[in-house]
Order: sequence, then structure tokens, then C-alpha cells
Amino acid sequence: MLSPDATRLAVWGDPIAHSRSPQLHAAAYAVLGADWTYERRQVPESLFAGFLAELDSTWRGLSCTMPLKAAAFAASVVRDRRAKLTGAVNTLLLDPSGPRGFNTDVGGIVRSLQDEGITAVDGARIVGAGATAASALVALTELGARHIEVVARRPHAVAPLEAIGERLGVTVRPVPLDAPAHAPLPVTVATLPGDVRLAAPSAEALAVGGGLLVDVVYGQWPTPLAQAWPAGGGRAVSGLGMLLHQALLQVRVFAHGDVDAPLGGEDVILAAMRQALDAGVGD
Repeated sequence: MLSPDATRLAVWGDPIAHSRSPQLHAAAYAVLGADWTYERRQVPESLFAGFLAELDSTWRGLSCTMPLKAAAFAASVVRDRRAKLTGAVNTLLLDPSGPRGFNTDVGGIVRSLQDEGITAVDGARIVGAGATAASALVALTELGARHIEVVARRPHAVAPLEAIGERLGVTVRPVPLDAPAHAPLPVTVATLPGDVRLAAPSAEALAVGGGLLVDVVYGQWPTPLAQAWPAGGGRAVSGLGMLLHQALLQVRVFAHGDVDAPLGGEDVILAAMRQALDAGVGD
């Protein structure tokens, strides 16, 4: 059981200055009446294990963003199902028996797609093949997808996603990023980092056929892909919805250790978090 003195939380990553997690969590804990602090810390992957070992009993948990999700997975002594499937942990509950790892990105993507009216899908596309792509793959399968195209610069990098697909009974097909054309699909989830600049021909080819684009980037919006998307007749949204919902699931973990159990008054908490995000305070 966590100590009553375990009141400190933070988001770690590299870079981290753009993170809007502090404002989201502060809004949630104000509604909950929890006197907890939540801060940012720039932590390179090479220093993660050492910094984690230095935390004392006043620490309740961590949110881990890129490039720390694999390191957080390795540090976890217990992992939830989504973390096991993806090999990625973005939430650590610092239990005295050892860190408990969760992947709330999957639920964040599911809920953000549902907010956009996507409650079921058979086929979909993912752009990128990193840790967030694995979360997107699991999220799309939870919405019913059985055929998923993964567009990547290096098609061989899709192999880990193909392995996840095999475990879930889903067909994952790698497609080169510079392909001259792509089949229309109702949903595309782009998982490329914000500093990746897509060539205009690649962005335009992906946009053909429209559908909904959810680009997980929010700090460097609009991305080149999002700018190209309307020309194909589709609609593009940023990763703020994913950020909001994955943060709410993190609050569940930090509040009572169960990512699947709703909080009391969760609608009010979510509304406060959404308002804080819309206000843009603390960017």
C-alpha cells in the first residue's frame, strides 16, 4: 500500500517542455481534493534507471513519455494487459513492492476515436512503427479492426507490429512511406514524432481517400500530414484528445491503482481536465 506521504507525481521525457500533462493532472486532483503535486522533468533514456532508483517514499507515480516507454516497461515488476501486448509503459505506480506498469495510451486512443464518432472499424492505417504505433494497433483492434496497414520508412521495422497482430488475430501489412498511392481507409492514426517532416508527395498520397486522421502530435500542430489531409476530403484532429483520455486513465491508476475502475464523479473530473486543456495554461 502506498504511504499517505506519497503525494509527488511527475511526467518524465526528453524533450518535456511541451508537455501539457501538468495542467491536466492538476485540474483532476483539484476536483478530487488530493493535495498532490505534479511536475515535469527532462530525463534522457540513459539516465532513467538511475533517476527512478533515487525516488523516495514521497513519490506516488510517474507519467513516462518518449523515449522512456520501453525503459519504464523494463522497470515494471507488474504490467497490465495493454502494456504486455505493446511492450510499452507510460504510467508507473510506485508501489513499495516495485513499480507497477500500465499503458494508458491504448485507452486514450480508443476514447479519442470514440469522441470523433469512430466506435467500430474493420480496416485502418497507422503511420509510423514505434512504441505509439504499437498502442495504436492494439487500440484499433479493440475497436474491431482486423486489417491494418502500417506505413513506415523502413518496412522491416513493422515486424514487431506484425507479431502483435498475430497474437491478436489481426492482419498487419507493411507499406513503404514513399508508396505513390494508398487505398482509402476510414481511419488513419499517425504516430510519427513532431520533428519528423514528411515529404509533400508522401503526405499527399496518404491523404487521398480522406477519412479521419488522428495525429498523435499536439505540440507542433498542424503537422505536414494534417495540412495535406483536407485536400483528400478528410478531417484531421491532433493528439490532444488522446492526451486528455490517457491522462484520465492515469489519474485512475494514481488514485486507486485500477485503470479499469472509474473514479467517483469522473464526468466532472474529465470536464475540468478538458477545460484546463482548452485554456492552454502552462503550455
